[in-house]
Amino acid sequence: MKMTPAVEKYVLHWGEMGTRWGTNRTVAQIQALLYLSPEPLRADEIVGLLSVARSNVSTSIRELQSYGLVRMTHVLGDRRDYFESLHDVWELFRVIIEQRKQRELNPTLTMLRACAQEISAESETDPVTKGRIRDMLAFVETTSHWYEEIRDIPTGTLTKLMALGRKITRLVTT
Repeated sequence: MKMTPAVEKYVLHWGEMGTRWGTNRTVAQIQALLYLSPEPLRADEIVGLLSVARSNVSTSIRELQSYGLVRMTHVLGDRRDYFESLHDVWELFRVIIEQRKQRELNPTLTMLRACAQEISAESETDPVTKGRIRDMLAFVETTSHWYEEIRDIPTGTLTKLMALGRKITRLVTT
């Protein structure tokens, strides 16, 4: 793999975005590099291309594997481990959304459900506050249900749905 200026720009930007999305910069950079790479890469190649410590690469690859974004593969006649990213952008999207749902949305739902139940029995809590907790719970539940309904939609159908965008909005609102 050659780190051309455009590839370097992409990898660096993906690392910056990764920190904003709550992940380690190197983890995001390795995922970007593996996604762009036409062939699976060895850990030592990643070390050389990104100029990061071998231990950081190993830890980052394990994290990416635990998310289901990167898998280990082998090359015939070579005993070393190679790594590759998922290549389908829609599959990447689905895996990332599923991971975020598990780590962020599900615990929030659990907390909101407990709060809604507790707050309903509290006489000293203002009705406005109670309503806002119920509203937030309803919103997060709706978001969770929406994800569960679309996660199994075939990519072609999902692409068409997204392309319809405003047309769907006009259809629903008229």
